[in-house]
Amino acid sequence: MTLIRPTRRDLLKLAAVAPAFALPAAARAQLGAPAAANPAHFRFTLGEAQVTVISDGFFTQPVDGLGVNAGEGAVVDFLKAHYLNSEQNYAHTNHVFVELGDAKVLVDVGSGSRFFSTTGRLVANMEAAGIDPSSITHVFITHAHPDHIWGIRDDFDEAIFPDAAYFIGEAEHAYWMQDDLANKVAPEDQQFVVGAVNSINVDGVEWNFVTDGDEIAPGISVMNSFGHTAGHMSLRVESGGKQLIATGDALSHGWLNFAHPEWYNGIDADPEATVASRKAMLDMAAADGIALLGYHFPFPGAGHVVRDGEAYRFIPALWQFRG
Repeated sequence: MTLIRPTRRDLLKLAAVAPAFALPAAARAQLGAPAAANPAHFRFTLGEAQVTVISDGFFTQPVDGLGVNAGEGAVVDFLKAHYLNSEQNYAHTNHVFVELGDAKVLVDVGSGSRFFSTTGRLVANMEAAGIDPSSITHVFITHAHPDHIWGIRDDFDEAIFPDAAYFIGEAEHAYWMQDDLANKVAPEDQQFVVGAVNSINVDGVEWNFVTDGDEIAPGISVMNSFGHTAGHMSLRVESGGKQLIATGDALSHGWLNFAHPEWYNGIDADPEATVASRKAMLDMAAADGIALLGYHFPFPGAGHVVRDGEAYRFIPALWQFRG
């Protein structure tokens, strides 16, 4: 038997790579921000519809608000196993802009300057994408949380898209506009109520109230996805035999919500309804081949759903370059 003896050069090479092998997998997987900005919009087609995903920015929050009904340590273990930050959840903000026929529909209006400093970039990114804000014909609000509606007002408290028709779920509007709601909720939720009421009462907006199945433009309808808020709704696009659902926050995490649809978050107003809505949407998307686009999924946030035993998996869409 020949005895192989490493050379001094071999030993030096091995010593150089040893620290990398010693790092935990999650640490090796962390990628940093680029030196310059990444693109903030992405376009694709769905039948005859053109869909543009426009970012309003991002924000981070502690992960202890995720999966609050999971067993102790289960969420952190899951995040680590999937190369995700186990301390801070990084949330994208993917706005859907649908052009179908004469309709140009924007889903949600972002945070404006009233939430995180890293959000409020919707209008600037829209203009960078070559979209004239004044061309928007319809605005649909999935729900009245800060990152979805607080950007409805400019610095003069006037609607940022004054020529558009505005739509919100009837149940969602009724909840936030209850008499003296701010004094009926927990102190930590009062700011959400005040912000929602101020946004809904913005000058220049006449609300159109919608219920499950209502069409706001040909081929573009809304569907109930109650739970995250009392009247949360999602948007459905149908064209050329293809369908897509802009989920809003009915699905808010691109991994947890699929692997553990039974887990809910601390911010979900009605946990039981949240889980029921999520499972119904995942069942339908998996069975009927409907694409989903999640507001907080990794940008641009669109893909399909497949069943995985009692759970599901999200399959990001394979983007195509123009030939």
